[in-house]
Amino acid sequence: MKSLIIYAAAAAAEIAGCFAFWAWLRLGKSALWLVPGLAALCFFAYLLTKIDALYAGRAFAAYGGVYIAASLVWLWAAEGIRPDRWDVLGAVICLVGAAVILLAPRAA
Repeated sequence: MKSLIIYAAAAAAEIAGCFAFWAWLRLGKSALWLVPGLAALCFFAYLLTKIDALYAGRAFAAYGGVYIAASLVWLWAAEGIRPDRWDVLGAVICLVGAAVILLAPRAA
């Protein structure tokens, strides 16, 4: 449960940071958007170090599924575009894959 909360917070931070760059470069917003964007991206990286995994690669790989699902939530909540059934199916597949990576029993 702790990992899920950390991953959700990391996804929010990464999406916020990336959107700040998107807003600056694609939406013509002020370069000042980069200040909170960089802070959010640093916080995202920090959060991933808090995942209970022996190897960074596994923590990052499992996070990928959470990021995909969170991006679709952003699409709907912030951009007003409702994900279609294929978006949802893809996210579910990714979340199952993330769970396998993170929760699989492994020899110590």
